[in-house]
Amino acid sequence: MYAVIATGGKQYRVEKGGVVRIEKLAAEAGSTVEFNEVLLLADGDQVRLGAPLLDGVKVLATVQKHARAEKVTVVKFRRRKHYLRQKAHRQPFTEVRITEISAP
Repeated sequence: MYAVIATGGKQYRVEKGGVVRIEKLAAEAGSTVEFNEVLLLADGDQVRLGAPLLDGVKVLATVQKHARAEKVTVVKFRRRKHYLRQKAHRQPFTEVRITEISAP
């Protein structure tokens, strides 16, 4: 059984017991979060597709940790013009473990 959830402006395919890195949430490590925006639910050959969301379906997850991703370097460069700008960015994320996918 798997589901497709929407959180942080992105969509994620999740399974029970799986670990997913999502956009940073305002929840403490060890707490339980609930995702109500479920777009698709598949159980074997049965696939339920929402229009756009499924009613009564929710995904429960436990927050494992908050961290930052690897550093990404952004370089703007114009040859022969003496122009070089460099910046770096580390995107924060929340790592969650899916504990339950419940459907009515």
